[in-house]
Amino acid sequence: DQPRSRGLGDVYKRQALIGPGRCRMLNLEIETRVCMEAKFFKFVWRYSKRDQLVILALTFLSFPLVYISLEIPKIIINEAISGTDFPKEIMGFEFEQIPYLLLLCSAFLLMVVMINGIKWVMNVQIGMTGERMLRRLRFMLFERVMLFKMTRFRTTKPGEIIQSILGEIEPLGGFIGEVIATPCFQGGLLCVYVTFIFVQDWTLGLAAIALYPLQAWLIPKLQHRIVRLNRERAANTRQLADTIGEAVNVIGDIH
Repeated sequence: DQPRSRGLGDVYKRQALIGPGRCRMLNLEIETRVCMEAKFFKFVWRYSKRDQLVILALTFLSFPLVYISLEIPKIIINEAISGTDFPKEIMGFEFEQIPYLLLLCSAFLLMVVMINGIKWVMNVQIGMTGERMLRRLRFMLFERVMLFKMTRFRTTKPGEIIQSILGEIEPLGGFIGEVIATPCFQGGLLCVYVTFIFVQDWTLGLAAIALYPLQAWLIPKLQHRIVRLNRERAANTRQLADTIGEAVNVIGDIH
């Protein structure tokens, strides 16, 4: 029986189990000068802390604007359209119904433009952060491949290494930029929306969050299955890449 070949994912898992502190002292299959971080989030935070803080600042900056954008339509309907107490005084200026309505509509349009502008800047920053971290991760993995012992190269197929460095970590580019910002942004938006609903009517707020416990129980189970299927897909992709590589190497014999 031939020994089972393992890709970089198995090596990374072994380093994670041992820990970065002991990794330097043990005789591993890969003898590296500095071990990779044991936790993926530590790796992201160590090398992109400044970028992540900028993204978080933009995230928290958008929350007050989102709440104001929810409040303005209510004022438009209750005061500008249905109200009768005119003129309205704002900052020392008096506005009749139509000018007051136009002012609120302009303010709402301004909020929408500002919120989407912040989202655009966030997306650009997320993309740049992800690409920089993806490049760094590929360099680090390639450095460790170059430090493999010769016995490891005899049991590891080239297609597995290529697929591990190029294909398998490609989705990490988008994930690294969003790993901190997206949970904070989506969670913050949820808190803003729920708070606004509870301020208007607490019974409506209870109805809005009634299904959250079910979702909190169901979604992790579905996510666990997705992770398992992704691991199977990665293993099949490695095998396919190696099969294609072998076919190309012997293309003369095939013809």
